[in-house]
Amino acid sequence: MEGRHFRNGSASSSHRPGGHVFHGGGPRKPSFGGGKSGGFKGGSRGGFHGGPRKSSGRGGNRGGRFGSFSDVSKFVNKAVITEETSNFKPEHNFIDFKIDEKIKVNILKKGYNAPTPIQDKVIPHILANQDVVGIANTGTGKTAAFLIPLIDKVMKNRGEKILIMVPTRELATQIDDEFKEFSRMLSMFSVCCVGGSPIGRQLSNLRRSNNFIIGTPGRLKDLEERKALNLSQFKTVVLDEADRMLDMGFIHDMKYMISKMPVDRQTLFFSATMSSDIQALVKNFLRNPVSISVKTGDTAKSVDQDIVRVGPRNKLDVLQDLLSQTDFSRVLIFGKTKHGVERLKDALVARGFKSESIHGNKNQSKRQRALDLFKTSHLQVLVATDVAARGIDVSDISHVINYDLPATYEDYIHRIGRTGRAGKKGKAITFVD
Repeated sequence: MEGRHFRNGSASSSHRPGGHVFHGGGPRKPSFGGGKSGGFKGGSRGGFHGGPRKSSGRGGNRGGRFGSFSDVSKFVNKAVITEETSNFKPEHNFIDFKIDEKIKVNILKKGYNAPTPIQDKVIPHILANQDVVGIANTGTGKTAAFLIPLIDKVMKNRGEKILIMVPTRELATQIDDEFKEFSRMLSMFSVCCVGGSPIGRQLSNLRRSNNFIIGTPGRLKDLEERKALNLSQFKTVVLDEADRMLDMGFIHDMKYMISKMPVDRQTLFFSATMSSDIQALVKNFLRNPVSISVKTGDTAKSVDQDIVRVGPRNKLDVLQDLLSQTDFSRVLIFGKTKHGVERLKDALVARGFKSESIHGNKNQSKRQRALDLFKTSHLQVLVATDVAARGIDVSDISHVINYDLPATYEDYIHRIGRTGRAGKKGKAITFVD
């Protein structure tokens, strides 16, 4: 195995806009960057060979086909951007916001001092009870941007009920966890309503007094049809990652839920993109919204993007070489299918790597257990499908590896956005033939 490891040490000096290329085609040490063709040693090989031809999302191929990129270097370069947030100076501190002092105490306990750009711009408008459209990259702090002012809203009116709709179980759980931290000792409660968890427990919890209901559209619709949710009582709704909900085919459930809510409501709409489909939703769901965008590109400049050309070598052997390096400390690997993800996890465990998987065939408790082990560094590797990984918010992910190519450009952006968060450096690697 010695001599096959891919080393990053000297790569940064030859880094070009297209990223680096790791050659996995033989036992020799690979070369990095510095090539004569698009910054790649060995030149272009005509794009992503064997990649998926069309989007797997039910909402259509909004992200663009990988086949439209004739050169891998052009694709990677497109995803490297410079953010305006590097020079961002907030107009507010958290102590300046007109929110209850008890909330400020919980904010400080979380270690938050200055707000992120989306928090700085959005919170005053939510406090003013305005409808908001927020466009921001993943990992920019938008969960706190809506939770903090909405918790204040409930403190001013204990009868207020908030509905938060999200595309996946993991994101719902993440938001629920953050809510519990921001609302500590404030005597307000939430219920997390997602598929894959026992509906009986959710039905029981909904009979109690709750201010925040957080869930996925399918489960929320099921609970409403069972008369466990009276949506006419909810005068505030948050649609988080609305573009992803659209892609996953939740549009009819979303419209159904909104139709059951009061016309006179506050609607908060968050998305990473603003396509024509998303614009139509905004027009239907919101009233004279304030539009705020802190998105200047697709990925943070803190994510260093590389290519691994597998060549004739066994793909799993190449992956093993990478994971054997000491800096691959907390690695999120993306696969295309549920069965493929499970097989890859088993193969990595057999090779001695502490690994787990999350995908649609696992119930919520098993997925949450795997995620908790990953968060607490009991695992080196978490292997996931795109849908299951939506909403993963784990600090200090050292690497994201695209073991299988994503279906769309937007899926790629979502994947690599799991690393390089909160201003920290991260690396994203994509395997190509």
